[in-house]
Amino acid sequence: MPALSTGSASDTGLYELLAALPAQLQPHVDSQEDLTFLWDMFGEKSLHSLVKIHEKLHYYEKQSPVPILHGAAALADDLAEELQNKPLSSEIRELLKLLSKPNVKALLSVHDTVAQKNYDPVLPAMPDDIDDEEDSVKIIRLVKNREPLGATIKKMSRTGAIVVARVMRGGAAHRSGLIHVGDELREVNGIPVEDKRPEEIIQILAQSQGAITFKIIPSIKEETPSKEGKMFLRALFDYDPNEDKAIPCKEAGLSFKRGDILQIMSQDDATWWQAKHEGAANPRAGLIPSKHFQERRLALRRPEILVQPLKVSNRKSSGFRRSFRLSRKDKKTNKSMYECKKSDQYDTADVPTYEEVTPYRRQMNEKYRLVVLVGPVGVGLNELKRKLLISDTQHYGVTVPHTTRARRSQESDGVEYIFISKHLFETDVQNNKFIEYGEYKNNYYGTSIDSVRSVLAKNKVCLLDVQPHTVKHLRTLEFKPYVIFIKPPSIERLRETRKNAKIISSRDDQGAAKPFTEEDFQEMIKSAQIMEGQYGHLFDKIIINDDLTVAFNELKTTFDKLETETHWIPVSWLHS
Repeated sequence: MPALSTGSASDTGLYELLAALPAQLQPHVDSQEDLTFLWDMFGEKSLHSLVKIHEKLHYYEKQSPVPILHGAAALADDLAEELQNKPLSSEIRELLKLLSKPNVKALLSVHDTVAQKNYDPVLPAMPDDIDDEEDSVKIIRLVKNREPLGATIKKMSRTGAIVVARVMRGGAAHRSGLIHVGDELREVNGIPVEDKRPEEIIQILAQSQGAITFKIIPSIKEETPSKEGKMFLRALFDYDPNEDKAIPCKEAGLSFKRGDILQIMSQDDATWWQAKHEGAANPRAGLIPSKHFQERRLALRRPEILVQPLKVSNRKSSGFRRSFRLSRKDKKTNKSMYECKKSDQYDTADVPTYEEVTPYRRQMNEKYRLVVLVGPVGVGLNELKRKLLISDTQHYGVTVPHTTRARRSQESDGVEYIFISKHLFETDVQNNKFIEYGEYKNNYYGTSIDSVRSVLAKNKVCLLDVQPHTVKHLRTLEFKPYVIFIKPPSIERLRETRKNAKIISSRDDQGAAKPFTEEDFQEMIKSAQIMEGQYGHLFDKIIINDDLTVAFNELKTTFDKLETETHWIPVSWLHS
């Protein structure tokens, strides 16, 4: 916007600035319609009136005004009483009528409150029926609004006393500073609670309107002031407190989805932590199951996950990393399984709950983050990768796989493959130099860690296509992998969109790619469900490949944000 030539607000005033604005903007407005709109908007009388009021109030405020008197309401009452004894002329009647109006009385009352700066609430009188021998009590009065009180209670099994079990950080009780863990509750709004169950007391609170008065015996234990929670966790599972039978108070629970970032506000309770969603405007914390408690629950009830063998494919597309997967035909003739540092069966023992994270943003001089693409056979992962490479060959790169098979006449070492001896390959396997590898027709094929480093060293984004069980071994500070799961659409959409397509990893006897079959679609859906169920907590992004162009655009946007915006990475990477 051009600079206004009518002076600054200090010597011109907001009203004059607004009045001059349409003329200032006229050379920069394209159409007469827009100019008319500007004139109408800035010429609106109500806007002018508001601006004038604002200026007068602003000017008045600069004079540092002080109240002429502190008891306007009392003066008005005295005046009304005196006027009642005077002959009632029409002017006196009108004045008495004005002084009796509720809104005028309220205005004068507010004036006196502000003038006297008397903002403290009026506390109720101490009850007369307190026994001299009774423990010291606190009478607390809280004004209830729509939010819950923010505290949970429990009945002590030994004494039967009702005590405050926890105070939710940021809630009404916590903000008041008057209610603490361990306080014994004796009365709510004058109703004794010693013989009531916690559910009955909660019902009394729910039915109370306006101010609530508590009679409490303070806890002897002194609470240490807690600092604002600085721990952030990524949730690795979905949680709904309404479906949790173990939670002490469903209303106090915090629901979240897998991938949400939670700020931990309190870990005082070993079973139930207090947390809020990162960046949430509401300061009130909610209850979530602690890591240890949730791990124990999930480990007890987690079903066994079907582990599918992962095979090697003989795809021969030059310039792209080979996807180590087999068609069903290959599976019948080749029984070699993928090897890795740890097996799939080991992963089934992992119980994902929470992962501590910290904000991270790539700096200009840093290497790019490794991008890992995973997805079932036939989902279109390689087509998406190919489109990315073609879109910017200087920015994206892929690894060159190793193999022990003989080099063919049209192949160059280091282009299609890095050709090495079987002995050297097996030595590198023993030294954990491969991310993943497999055997096909008595030859080894594999992707080495150094091949990833080689792409990143060229200041390129490395696009790595691996089996999902391999991802956990790449999660280090060196690679900072960002994992994208390419997911198939519904089986109905697969039938509709891929009826004329061919599956590259499945070939006929002449070596040509075969069309998709109904069995291919069902296997793709099933494989995707297994991947997401078993490894979904490792995925940073899920893209459904319904339409290749739409999926590619979403993938490209994700990459752009990955390089420019702040993301959350595991704290463990900083210590790995």
